[in-house]
Amino acid sequence: MKSILVHPPQQPIRAEIQLAASKSECNRALIINALTGFQSELTNISEARDSQTMLRLLNSTDAVADVIDAGTTMRFLTAYFAVTNQKKTMTGTPRMCERPIGILVDALRKLGADITYEKVDGYPPLQLNGFTYSGNNELTMRGDVSSQYISALLMIAPQLPSGLKIKLEGEVGSRPYIEMTLNQMAHFGIEYIADWEHNTLTIPPFKYQPKPYAIESDWSGASYWYSIVALADDAEVELLGLKKDSLQGDSAIVDIMRHLGVESAFTDRGVLLTKIPAKASLGWDFTNCPDLAQTVAVVAAVKKIRLSLTGIESLKIKETDRVFALQQELKKLGAELTEIEKDHLYEVTTLTDIPTDPVPSIHTYDDHRMAMAFAPVGMVSDILIQEPGVVVKSYPGYWKDLAKVTTWEEV
Repeated sequence: MKSILVHPPQQPIRAEIQLAASKSECNRALIINALTGFQSELTNISEARDSQTMLRLLNSTDAVADVIDAGTTMRFLTAYFAVTNQKKTMTGTPRMCERPIGILVDALRKLGADITYEKVDGYPPLQLNGFTYSGNNELTMRGDVSSQYISALLMIAPQLPSGLKIKLEGEVGSRPYIEMTLNQMAHFGIEYIADWEHNTLTIPPFKYQPKPYAIESDWSGASYWYSIVALADDAEVELLGLKKDSLQGDSAIVDIMRHLGVESAFTDRGVLLTKIPAKASLGWDFTNCPDLAQTVAVVAAVKKIRLSLTGIESLKIKETDRVFALQQELKKLGAELTEIEKDHLYEVTTLTDIPTDPVPSIHTYDDHRMAMAFAPVGMVSDILIQEPGVVVKSYPGYWKDLAKVTTWEEV
C-alpha cells in the first residue's frame, strides 16, 4: 500500500480491540529466555517485526545478524551475543547504522568483549570477535542516554562471574523501562538491588530459572486508541489484555489522556475508554515515556490544546528524527511544534483549522509511530497517510483494527 486515506466515522464508535503484545516486554523476555537455554514457555509473543526479528536472530547460526531497523534488537543482541562469546557481524538498515551504539560497546569492552567497528566508530555495523571476562564488575554510565543500553547490560549481568554494579550519572531517563527489565529478571529468579537515591543498580551472579511468562498487551499501541476516543465525537472503546499494574512506562497514557478528554476504567479484561471534557492546556515531561510524545502532540494540535513537552531529546535518534518529523507534519494540520528552550522545552500550538483542500498528506519517514499517531486525525477530517506499511514494526494489525471503527481506502 502506497497510501491510506482515512475518513471520519459516520456513526458512534463502540468497539472491543484485542491489542498486539508489547514488543518491549517481549524483547526482554526473548533475551532472558535465551539466557535460560530457551527452556522457558513464553505466551503471547509479539507479532511485531522487531520481536519476530529478535526471535529469528536468536535462533540463527548465521555469521551476520541483520536487525533491519530494530534499535532494541540491535542493542539487546549485541550484549547477548557478546557475553555468550558468539562471533557475529551486527548490522541493519542505513538509518539503523546512523543510530549510536558507542556507549554500549564501550561498556561491553570494559567487561571483556572484543568488538570492532566496520565503518564509523560509535555506529553499526560492528563485529563481535569473542568475550574474555576482564574481571571488571562495575560500570559508570550516563543516565540520560537510551535506557536500552542499560537494560541490555542488566540482562547479561547475572551471567558474569562477579555480577555487575552500574552507577548512573545525572538524570535517569526512561526509568520505567529499566524497572521493567529488572522486574522481568526477577520473575526468572534474579535478585537485584536498585538504589534510586544514589542511582546504582547491583546484580549478583546467578543462573536464570526457566519459568512460564505471559507477555502483556502493548500500552504504546493502546495510545493510538486513546487518540481515537479523544478525537471522535462519540466513542467508547474497550482495550483487551492491559493491566492496571503494568510494567510498561507507556501506561502513563492513562494519566496524560485524562487531561485530553479520555477517562480509563479498568475491567477484568482490560481498560474501558470513555470521553470526558478536556483541559485547555497540558504540560508533560516525557522523559519516562518518550514514545507517547507523537501521539499526544497530534491530539493536542487537533483539539487546540496548548501542550508543553519536555524530555523528548531522545526522539532525535529514533527510527527518524521524530522532533523534526513532528515539526514538518504538524504544519500540515495548521499547528506548530516550537523549540522554546534548546533541547529541553517544546510547545505545540494550533494556528488554523485542519485544511481540507487538499487533504493533508502525512509523510511517515519510515517510522511506525508517525503513521499511527497521525491516522486518528481521520476521526475529525480526511487524512492521507503515506507508506502505511511501516506499522508492521510494532502493530501489524493496526489498519485492520482501525477498519472496525471507521472507513479507509488505499490510494
